[in-house]
Amino acid sequence: MNKPETLAHSLAERARFREMKEGTKEDWAIIGSEYRAFAKGLPDRVLDHLKLLDGDFGGFPVCRLEHSLQTATRAHRDGRGEQYVVMALLHDIGDTLGSYNHPEVGAAIIKPFVTEEIHWICQNHGAFQGYYYFHHLGMDRDVRENFRDNPHYEACAEFCEKYDQNSFDPGYETLPLEHFKPLVHRVFAVPRESIYKPDESGAASVSGPR
Repeated sequence: MNKPETLAHSLAERARFREMKEGTKEDWAIIGSEYRAFAKGLPDRVLDHLKLLDGDFGGFPVCRLEHSLQTATRAHRDGRGEQYVVMALLHDIGDTLGSYNHPEVGAAIIKPFVTEEIHWICQNHGAFQGYYYFHHLGMDRDVRENFRDNPHYEACAEFCEKYDQNSFDPGYETLPLEHFKPLVHRVFAVPRESIYKPDESGAASVSGPR
């Protein structure tokens, strides 16, 4: 447990409640101010986490960071929009913490900032990517057919075919991470949808502009 003298802020700068039900408007003004300042650093924290994939090959021909950069580079060079390119960059960011559900981890991170379709592609790309290798592991390569009736099926299949499954080429001229930093900052600048995003009246809202 943190001792008061080891904390970054004095007691005067922190809420005073011991249970949330005791909180006051003044307490939440303090917390809200801290939250807004902290949220501004989200793009850099995401990029720092992405860097953890550097040098992690897992048996693949290229490391996971190179694969992520290569996927984003292909999407960028194909003229995709910024949200799409950022999704391509971050689609496997969950590999470090979501060994069994990495697509959902990446999708959760980008969800407030991208369209429903782009979020869906990220969330389900694992099943669609399996088309290219599940049969080699005794698994069903056609598991993606469970999503055949979804309106985003073709978009996800296209992402895997054009940008994901082919991004393991050690000789490909991949753009560096620095190239994508401005895109990440722009896409993550303002959430499109979040329960923590205030509406025009200042009240929290689950919906934002689409």
